[in-house]
Amino acid sequence: MYKGQDRDLGMHRDITRRNFVNGVGVAVTGSLLAPGWLTALEGTPFGSQVQEYYPPARTGMRGSHAGSFEVAHALRDGNTWTDVADTGEHYDLVVVGGGLSGLSAAYFFLTSAGPGARVLVLDNHDDFGGHAKRNEFTYRGRTLLLNGGTSNLESVNHFSTVARTLLAAIGIDLERANAASRASREFYRSLGLGNATFFAKELFGEDRLVMGRPGRGFGGSPGIDWADWLAQTPLSAEARRDIARLYDDGANPDYLPGLSDGDKKERLARISYRDFLLDLIKVHPDVIPFFDDRPKGLFCVGIDAYPALYGWAEGYPGFQGMNLEPLSRVGPLAHIGGGQHGRENEFDGGPTIDLPDGNATVARLLVRAMIPDALPGTSLEDSIMSRLAYDRIDREGSDARIRLNSTVVSVRHLGDPDAAREVEITYVRGDKAEKVRADHCVMACYNGVIPHLVPELSAEQGAALMYGVKMPIVYTSVLIRQWTAFTNLGISGASAPGMYHTGVSLGRSVQLGDYRPSRSPDDPMVLHMTRTPCAPGRPKKEQHRIGRADLLATTFETYERKIRDQIGRTLEGGGFDPARDIEAITVNRWPHGYAYSYDTLNDPIEWALFDPDDRPCVIGRRRFGLISIANSDAAATPHTDAAIDEAHRAVREQLTVRSRARRSRTRVRAASTSRE
Repeated sequence: MYKGQDRDLGMHRDITRRNFVNGVGVAVTGSLLAPGWLTALEGTPFGSQVQEYYPPARTGMRGSHAGSFEVAHALRDGNTWTDVADTGEHYDLVVVGGGLSGLSAAYFFLTSAGPGARVLVLDNHDDFGGHAKRNEFTYRGRTLLLNGGTSNLESVNHFSTVARTLLAAIGIDLERANAASRASREFYRSLGLGNATFFAKELFGEDRLVMGRPGRGFGGSPGIDWADWLAQTPLSAEARRDIARLYDDGANPDYLPGLSDGDKKERLARISYRDFLLDLIKVHPDVIPFFDDRPKGLFCVGIDAYPALYGWAEGYPGFQGMNLEPLSRVGPLAHIGGGQHGRENEFDGGPTIDLPDGNATVARLLVRAMIPDALPGTSLEDSIMSRLAYDRIDREGSDARIRLNSTVVSVRHLGDPDAAREVEITYVRGDKAEKVRADHCVMACYNGVIPHLVPELSAEQGAALMYGVKMPIVYTSVLIRQWTAFTNLGISGASAPGMYHTGVSLGRSVQLGDYRPSRSPDDPMVLHMTRTPCAPGRPKKEQHRIGRADLLATTFETYERKIRDQIGRTLEGGGFDPARDIEAITVNRWPHGYAYSYDTLNDPIEWALFDPDDRPCVIGRRRFGLISIANSDAAATPHTDAAIDEAHRAVREQLTVRSRARRSRTRVRAASTSRE
């Protein structure tokens, strides 16, 4: 019988060297930050011997891993680097940040600047891709994948021509990718597996796993009504009554009678869904924990900081009798790049495409497009199982170079920004500061760090860049020996309102090329879990700051204990033993996670619903001489297509500067020749 004690949980098993990568107490020293340390000590998940440099196979604390943030924090706290070695390197473009926007910027420049153009990408992590990271597990002779960050290509019919063309150019056929993704989603249903809800004793008085959801059916069976489903839960009688009422179309009157459609929507834009439930519908407070996790996967806050208007747009209950006019199928809300959850109905938004390792595949294909011999193959399908050669991505003489474990601490014009011909970029790698020069620079790191790196910026632009607070989130991947516990219970996953992680689910079953996901319950499987730390009752930005501190302060040992406890309790009825069945854990923590998105509770309504030029993201992304800004923050939306579009804009700005400078030099030479 599972008891939840450390030994029952398996905390004694040495699977990930948790005492080494624990997320706290790592000093900024050369011995800790040197690439050799990263290679030798982190290694691969299932052996202690030194392995080749291959970050996707590392387990333990990943995402913002030890060694990736300490230099930046030291810079923030006033540290300076005066002993800087000049590498003598000069590039046409240096990109600061190797995420999807940074890699896209490098690709756009190389393919547009003409033959011989040279680009260097600098990134502070031990792997490229930014949040688009790959978790790769090898166990019992097979390789299993899952995303460690950026999850999917969402609503691809809304992608710009730029984004769709880039994806096609690097080898992503959206139709083929969607077919594989759709088959993955159908696989678990074909086994008769459905969803469930785990009610934890800490919130609801007892542990209870309740199968299915009303209206959706379970394992392919017809759905049951809310009253019957709720009767199986440990919710209070008052909560069951009011939740059933919320989903009863005939029981919800107009809660804002006498107001026009526009006035109703403005009122809903200014109150949270929590307040809508408590103050207008007057549900019992016990209802709130049941709904609180719903927005966290997209907004990284609970319903206390989630606008009621967004709840209506996304189909939350309680609005049935308010006679609100639907949003226009063609209008300003439907054409803001990057998808606008809660601010539009994505009519014909198209499919959401899940690749085996999430959008890490996009990052890998961008690297292949610039450095072909780093990733063997020529197609999306053959890229999945190809092993990327990290020793080939930063080679002398290459047109494209990606330099990892390199935290940029300064970007400055050499001379007046309006007349300078070069930019100097200083970065710290190991215990050494180095500098390179470039004709142009694209800042593809996150907005909040840019004023520290480019102090020449105006106070107005710096304040605009600092306006948003990135949303913290954790994606956890758990390798288990087999997934018979899920089939024994008849589920593919279980949400868990109010628990440390919002639930647990079977990993993706996307089959592409030679990649064979787990299809038999007797085979190993990678589970997915999500955590979003919040501080309910506080303003959204403050919640994000508190959540960021939480992620940086929490040790891997705490994560592991919480993970083992939650999975063990959820799957206890299926025969799962966390001490026996868990083989590896990768915690992908992102203290600076999703890009800050404007919302109607905390920002001007116009910023949230439209795209005026007075938004901080627009002011912040202004070109500054030879420096342009490309990242998802610049679009105020965390979607991949926005990151690509902003990269395209930034490179276009610098190519315009480059072209004008060349014409100016040509005119000067011509004038000099004529005088001679």
